[in-house]
Amino acid sequence: MLRYLPFLLVLALWIYAFIDCLNTPEDEVRGLPKVVWVLVILLFGEVLVGPVAWLFAGRPRRVSTARGGWTAPDDNPEFLASLNRPPKDDPQP
Repeated sequence: MLRYLPFLLVLALWIYAFIDCLNTPEDEVRGLPKVVWVLVILLFGEVLVGPVAWLFAGRPRRVSTARGGWTAPDDNPEFLASLNRPPKDDPQP
């Protein structure tokens, strides 16, 4: 059973790269046109050249933080500015 593991890993990587390429919008693909990337993945999938090339050269880069997304407190200018403000006077009942 263990002797099939390398084959299954190559097959899983090939399927992942192929589906990822098909689901990626045309305007986000880097390097080559999307159709060429599909052909590269299909033709060179057995030797891992196609899927690995897609993952490193063709796949769009994901931005770590989107605009309006969560920012760590030490990187958030609003939070840092609030540290220097005096506390608000809350009237106690």
